[in-house]
Amino acid sequence: MGRILIIGASGGVGSAVSAAYATRGDEVVGLSRSGDGLDVTDEASVAAHLGGLEGTFDAVFVATGALEIDGAEPEKTIKSIGKKPMMDQFALNAVGPALVLRHAPDLLPREGRSIFAVLSARVGSIGDNGIGGWISYRSAKAAVNQIVRTGSIELSRTHKGSICVALHPGTVATPFTEKYLGRHPAVQPDEAAQNLLSVMDGLTPQDTGQFFDWAGKRVAW
Repeated sequence: MGRILIIGASGGVGSAVSAAYATRGDEVVGLSRSGDGLDVTDEASVAAHLGGLEGTFDAVFVATGALEIDGAEPEKTIKSIGKKPMMDQFALNAVGPALVLRHAPDLLPREGRSIFAVLSARVGSIGDNGIGGWISYRSAKAAVNQIVRTGSIELSRTHKGSICVALHPGTVATPFTEKYLGRHPAVQPDEAAQNLLSVMDGLTPQDTGQFFDWAGKRVAW
């Protein structure tokens, strides 16, 4: 049995991952904005909530994020870029996970295998971008990929068994994606959670700093 911390535990993917871990007997600690007042975009809020936790965790899973913030939909063209919507995307999808990652050295054990995983998205891949659009969201996810990559290097110096990765869950049928599914196939949150756990279970410290999809395949940066 492991001890798991879920950041964003009230969301579609976060709650499903929490349930999946709990079902197999792991001890799950969940934090969210709606349930606990955790605002990952606020440095003081992150410090207060994470600093108040006792002990370490075998896995920390960051499931926060949003595709649409304050009604600002993903841009279809660069002509639609606005400063506030872009800054909001970076604050939630990149800065938030970075502020959580800042506390990783205290959240993870120094000895033995541990995982710090952040939900990213395939559209954050620069190499895989062939259609354009969604500039702010894409850029924020590309930024969090770099944050994970850099954090993994630093973390491995003090936590030899750590695995710090970005994960693409596939298209998951949640309120987060409801307006944007179109003809794209989507999986239910519980299935997505099982896929993500399977990927994380199979990772080793040699995989740290990488970007994986729901099937365990590496995604291009």
